Amino acid sequence: MLSAAFLGIQVAANSCGAVTDGEQTRDTIGSTMLISFAEEMESMVYGQFLPGFAFLEESGSGSCWLLQAQIQSLLPFYGFAADQAAEEDQVSTDFRTVLLAEAEEREYGEAAQGEYEAKGSAAGETGTVGTIGAGQWTEQGSGNSGADSWMTGQGSTDEGAFPWTDGSDGNGVMDHTMGETLEELLRAENEAALQMQISSFIPHGLQSRISLEELNDYNTLIQQFYSIDANTMAGSDQLNVSRFLQEDMSIPKDSPGPQILIYHTHSQEAFSDSLPGDESTSIMGVGDRLTEILTLDYGYEVLHHRGKYDVQSRDNAYANALPDIEQVLEENPTIQVVIDLHRDEMPQGTRLVMDLDGRPTARFMFFNGLSRTRKTGNIAYLYNENLDSNLAFSFQMQLKAMEYYPGLTRRIYLKGYRYNMHLSPKYLLIELGAQNNTVEEAMNACDPLAHILDMVLSGEG
Repeated sequence: MLSAAFLGIQVAANSCGAVTDGEQTRDTIGSTMLISFAEEMESMVYGQFLPGFAFLEESGSGSCWLLQAQIQSLLPFYGFAADQAAEEDQVSTDFRTVLLAEAEEREYGEAAQGEYEAKGSAAGETGTVGTIGAGQWTEQGSGNSGADSWMTGQGSTDEGAFPWTDGSDGNGVMDHTMGETLEELLRAENEAALQMQISSFIPHGLQSRISLEELNDYNTLIQQFYSIDANTMAGSDQLNVSRFLQEDMSIPKDSPGPQILIYHTHSQEAFSDSLPGDESTSIMGVGDRLTEILTLDYGYEVLHHRGKYDVQSRDNAYANALPDIEQVLEENPTIQVVIDLHRDEMPQGTRLVMDLDGRPTARFMFFNGLSRTRKTGNIAYLYNENLDSNLAFSFQMQLKAMEYYPGLTRRIYLKGYRYNMHLSPKYLLIELGAQNNTVEEAMNACDPLAHILDMVLSGEG
């Protein structure tokens, strides 16, 4: 009678086991329960009818294998269940593993593969990032806005590098279409959240106070604030801190129309991992990012002019840009601040980067043209009626940068020509990073730059 019951259960078990490969994962729980039931039946049979055999098996004796084989032949269902248990012992059969496997099939199968394939993997080499403090940087090859050469960076792509781990189908074959386990997904999510917290920019408060009294000494002022190109000269009559600080650079944010213009005399300047033909990874993309921050975070209306004046040649870029920028200013009389945003050119071994609160950030520099050379003196045809205001603007920007973000900016670079800075009293020419900076480093620099600009334009003392 007991054998008949076993035979009936065997038939049911065989019907449960006749599944397709696609249904194998979903039947894992049923198989596990079936095996557990067989083990209970085995224990009951041995305990009731073969107590001696049960004792031998529990004691770990290996001499009972022949008798066990005979029992399996007499009780076919037990033999089937024992074979299933031997196969299942090769893999984990706990319910948590089963649930993970089923969750993977339902939620992270082909959809996850398509998502990751769409994203791909493209990451540039970022180089070494160091923390650079004030006074620790030696100026090398400093910002020649008229001669910094364009270089298209080369990015690196890891083909086929998708962020999932291999799963296994029911036959033990590794299947790349399986998604990550839930544990791995949760771990990746937590790491991404942590990285997001690290990478989020938090504006600095005052870090150090610069002694303005000491800056009344011309030599101290030059040493701390300026790099003067060999082809020009600037005396204490031009570089006067008291006069610089008297200039009111504040502007209203609620005036109708754009208050700030951003453009690029050298629109083709790129970074080490810029993608050829992709403006979003060039200095134009950095201009987009700065525009976005000034608009969304600080409430300015910003016009980002996308004219290109150096596609064929850089030689006449400033002359080519001049009539267009004059027209933009004429059409938008509300514009009070003009920013010509560049990236510099440096020796390959010089990296303009610092660690700013866990973010690799490109260092930047303010630039002024003096319309004066040592050889010719003042250049009459490049006269700049806004020179004093230009110098005051860059000084106030540099002062805030040194007090709130020590080490982020290089010293203000002074050169002999005009660089279209006569177009506005509040005109900044900025060299942000260099050709060997990454796009990420350049983009990260836009946050502190925007904060510094807002402090000056808001009149924060």
